[in-house]
Amino acid sequence: MDYEELYAALTSLTGELETSLSQSKKLLKAIDKDLAFGNLEDLLSSSEKLQECAVSLQKTAEETRKKVSSFDAKSYISSGDYAAQMLTCFREEGIDVSGEYPVYEVFPCRVKLDEENQEVIIDKKRFACLRPKKLVELVKAIQDRLNKASFNAQTFVNELYDAYSLSLLKGKKTEGTDIYLTVLYKALVPMSRSRKDYDMQSFAFDLARLYQVRDTIVTRDNHHFQFGSSRNASKAIRILDADGQEQFLCTISFYR
Repeated sequence: MDYEELYAALTSLTGELETSLSQSKKLLKAIDKDLAFGNLEDLLSSSEKLQECAVSLQKTAEETRKKVSSFDAKSYISSGDYAAQMLTCFREEGIDVSGEYPVYEVFPCRVKLDEENQEVIIDKKRFACLRPKKLVELVKAIQDRLNKASFNAQTFVNELYDAYSLSLLKGKKTEGTDIYLTVLYKALVPMSRSRKDYDMQSFAFDLARLYQVRDTIVTRDNHHFQFGSSRNASKAIRILDADGQEQFLCTISFYR
């Protein structure tokens, strides 16, 4: 199944609908004029033409309804056709995608295909969007908006350092120790309800922006930092660097 085929067919039909409606509006004006002047001959002619437009409009509307009804939206998603076409559209736009049906990461967005409701969930927002090409446009717009948003790397690194220092204190560890970034996230956002406003994907996006300037920034008291990896893959946070290459960040340490 391919939504673009349905889209092309329906676009042709909506063009016919638009033509019929346009003609109907013109005939309605003519009828009003003939009625005002008492031109019964033209009034009858315009009425007959309007009836023909109505028949044509009904026929086209019915054909449109049949084509829409014949498209199995649930099967389109569950069969994998939607996902395959979506991935092709992302590749054509040069947008990185990871994951597998039904959940994908289009950094920093999370995309889930919901076959039961025939919807797409981008992060936590639902969209009745069964056109893969349009979905890609939606995600791209979100990415562009996030990339244009202001980001204070200095403030963020200071907040990370404060959370890091607190974690060291609780664990009775010394400075320079690697601490999992997931641990710092929970320290930064301790309330579960607050994580709805600043979720892990948002945290990962901020880490990605900090990663880009990691060699040029220090904390307020001149602590440097470095990201680290771990054998514990479940703790890794996937980001994309400035070149669009994926990196997996697990830990961070601060040192003088």
